[in-house]
Amino acid sequence: MTNKISNLAILTSGGDAPGMNAAIRAVVLAAEHYQLSVMGISHGYNGLINQEIRPLTKQDVHNIIHQGGTILKSARCREMMTEQGVKQAASTLHKNNIDALVVIGGDGSFKGLLALQEHWQGQVIGLPGTIDNDLDGTDHTIGFATAVDTAIHAIDKIRDTADAFERVFIVELMGRHSGHITFNVGLACAAEQILSFENTPQGRAKAIATELAEEIKLAQKYDQSSYIICVAENLIEGGATALATSLQQDFGIDATACILGYIQRGGSPVAKDRIMASKMGVAAVEWLLAGKTNLMIGEQNQTMAEVPLLKAIAHQKTVANNLICTQSNIFSFAQEQ
Repeated sequence: MTNKISNLAILTSGGDAPGMNAAIRAVVLAAEHYQLSVMGISHGYNGLINQEIRPLTKQDVHNIIHQGGTILKSARCREMMTEQGVKQAASTLHKNNIDALVVIGGDGSFKGLLALQEHWQGQVIGLPGTIDNDLDGTDHTIGFATAVDTAIHAIDKIRDTADAFERVFIVELMGRHSGHITFNVGLACAAEQILSFENTPQGRAKAIATELAEEIKLAQKYDQSSYIICVAENLIEGGATALATSLQQDFGIDATACILGYIQRGGSPVAKDRIMASKMGVAAVEWLLAGKTNLMIGEQNQTMAEVPLLKAIAHQKTVANNLICTQSNIFSFAQEQ
């Protein structure tokens, strides 16, 4: 391993994800092991533009592995969409003699890294930090497992109320334009229906309600006391609320919308996210020392994988067909009973 750098910086950008702190901790500890200095940048790319930068040591990352959110704070940065903003960010890196930058975030964060390369010649490594699990080249992203677990616990509680009131509950899940959370949560919670981009045409709530109403009424005819529908955000015009309203007004079905929202992004990370984030943080430092750059660290079959940043944000990753087929088959089995 050749030590080509001496100063590296780290920031978290975009939506927060459980496990980001574990990754920060791993980067700092690995850097100190290799006698590198680490600078933490607050508030994502905004902090880079505004020079919110400070040293990070092992004392700063003590006892944070279990904490949700990010000690460096995060934000979305419109200025990084402009050439002037990118130039200001690059200027901060030059002024502080930063040799390498580690960014924990999603596709928008990685686009920022690529833009920086036009004005700054340091090394860059991205760590996949997003609950959406929508980055290519990695089996899972940091925060995904925790988001799924959080949603499962919430829907298990919703099921109790749905049973008590013999009611249809429509639970809207995060994921932006990806169905990874929706399908995994829906299958784990034995949802009667999973509606996502992979199996449902995007459209108006009334059209989708028309398709659902007959199946819901059939289940109610056979005294099924609850009915859970997991729906991906951004799939239906008006979301879960519009779908519930359509079922009530157009078909007389007692339906309630429940939007889990930001609860999915918070909380203490589960073991899987802590371990994966820690492995990725150490790999980031070791890859930088080996001279590697313009890469995202992915995990494929429990092995760290080199993923070019451009490939990571290509959005070719889809929900596994076997997951979709499993849910479809289970729903068919349930209807036959």
